[in-house]
Amino acid sequence: MTKSSKHIIKRDGSISSYNIDLITNAIFNAAEAVGGRDREKAEKLAHKVDNIIFEPDKPLNTPSVEEIQDIVETVLIESGHAQTAKAYILYRNHKARLRKSRAEISVSYKKIWETLSWNHDYSCITLDDLNNHISAGTFTDLIKAGEKQYKNEIEDAAKTLISKRNDVRLAIVAGPSSSGKTTTTILLEKHLKKENINLVALNLDNYFFDLSQHPQDEWGDHDYERPEALDLELINNHITDLLAGKEIHMPRFNFKKGRREDSTTPLSINENDIILIDTLHGMYKKMTASIPNKNKFKIYIESMSQQKDKNMEFIRWTDIRLLRRMIRDSAYRGTPPLKTAEHWHYVRRSELKYIVPYINDADFLINSALPYELPIFKKRIFSEIPEMIKIVKEKPYRQDALLRLQRIYDIMKGLKSWDDESQIPADSLLREFLGGSELKYH
Repeated sequence: MTKSSKHIIKRDGSISSYNIDLITNAIFNAAEAVGGRDREKAEKLAHKVDNIIFEPDKPLNTPSVEEIQDIVETVLIESGHAQTAKAYILYRNHKARLRKSRAEISVSYKKIWETLSWNHDYSCITLDDLNNHISAGTFTDLIKAGEKQYKNEIEDAAKTLISKRNDVRLAIVAGPSSSGKTTTTILLEKHLKKENINLVALNLDNYFFDLSQHPQDEWGDHDYERPEALDLELINNHITDLLAGKEIHMPRFNFKKGRREDSTTPLSINENDIILIDTLHGMYKKMTASIPNKNKFKIYIESMSQQKDKNMEFIRWTDIRLLRRMIRDSAYRGTPPLKTAEHWHYVRRSELKYIVPYINDADFLINSALPYELPIFKKRIFSEIPEMIKIVKEKPYRQDALLRLQRIYDIMKGLKSWDDESQIPADSLLREFLGGSELKYH
């Protein structure tokens, strides 16, 4: 059986391509948890597992994930790696508990179905479809259609908020990293101003605790993705005071120095103003616990792409957002793409704990995925990814970044690039990451 013909059955019943590197990484991570750092040994053990799974005389007919994990446990124990086997079993149980806890988390399937149906209507479900648009000269039409669809969603969100105007005092725009919150907020404000509704932004970036108070891991990274990195008590107090007609003194955070400045910014609102919170963790319950739920209007944004890769598997939303952030942070924040990829495990850990679980609390859900963005990214960053992969392979403790970079590389290697960025509107969400926007970001 050739590598290309090997498949597995995922927990949701779908068929996926088999990848021995995932087994290697699982074994290596378990070994690392008990002090091991020998990746070569992990690779040898993974090949033992592979030989059992696909033994010619006793082949498993498309093994399940659970069957493979059972075999991994057996190989570790029989090969004399009891401690690693124990760590692997504990990790496996931990993941099972997480899956159970996330069973209640669901995205609006109506929204997903609408996106998939739209992609079908505009022939952009697969990467080959995107290549065909480029070859046929219809890619600019796809850009226009995608932009119109996204902006229609923002208009619908504005109309919904306006319909609740009598109760709403706080508007929250939340969602995971690089989902497009800033552009969405600006475009939303434009619609509301037509109805004489003014949003007053409370910039939560100013409410970070000093960086010296943030814990560091063994590699010196600060975990600033947690909502507790913000002064939640002060945020609640300030929102309450603003709604009571009081003036607050908003702190100023200096990101270069990693601490608050001595000076503050006075802020107050008029009786009919709506306070705006545009932040990753806006729907985290402790963020605005002091405000009654009926006085909030919560918008959740996610890049809910419904496009498929070469293996006909849906492209992960987090991979699209990672690409956006790698491009933006490299061009405008002085952060190399590799550093962004290496830090992404913090981002995802925080998202899964503090952001994604609250998606069902949203009053309105906006899909920020643009059907044309991957060919744009191909031009911007694809040539750098092989070198990044090479570097990360030499860092055993950065295996999460390696898997993500390899996945992104596999997505884009057969994709045609689109070089004419002038076709992207000046008020496009994508300009938030590429640059060249006509919008004024706060």
